[in-house]
Amino acid sequence: MTVLMQKELDNLKKKILELGAEVEGRVRQAVTALLTRDRKLAETVKCGDAQIDNLEIELEEDCLKVLALHQPVAADLRFIVSVLKINNDLERVADFAVNIAERAIDLSGAIPIECPYDISAMAEVVEKMLKMCLDALVEEDIELARQTIQLDDEVDNMHRTNFASVKEAIREDTSYIDGLVYFLSISRYLERMGDLATNIAEDVVYQVDGEIIRHGGIQACL
Repeated sequence: MTVLMQKELDNLKKKILELGAEVEGRVRQAVTALLTRDRKLAETVKCGDAQIDNLEIELEEDCLKVLALHQPVAADLRFIVSVLKINNDLERVADFAVNIAERAIDLSGAIPIECPYDISAMAEVVEKMLKMCLDALVEEDIELARQTIQLDDEVDNMHRTNFASVKEAIREDTSYIDGLVYFLSISRYLERMGDLATNIAEDVVYQVDGEIIRHGGIQACL
């Protein structure tokens, strides 16, 4: 590997970690805005989405540049492919954070209604997954990545329980149906964030070991 290529790979790692930190922050802000009904904070999350989009595009272009100029192989190629995929997943996490912020804005102007499930508990697990998968990326820690993947079942179970709770609340009182549908959407957004954190953790395993473990399959690659 040339010194120039190593420098560019280091730059990719730096940028993906910066993007990850930004996205983590947006998720925390969106959840806080929702729990506190802070419309101003929710608007801040919405307005910041363009910055995340620009970072994603810039990083993708950098990855393609390295691929074109250096034609990396083996571990270096796996790293770049992983960065491309994680880059996209992080941007999608940020999109879901914006969706939560939009629901926070909707709920801030609605008749106060109590959520029929524990939003903070679900958000806590999802935020933990995001932190774990990004730490696994930094440290190239496969065990931490696999622990992240295992938490996805917990988030899925929460979403199923939340869905049932919202349906029951709607049956009991249809006058709050709009707000309850918002809460159902929020649960879905958090569940999708958990899926994306799982994708990132799986990409870390691929990057380090060359194993593809998505869809339950494991096979050597590169």
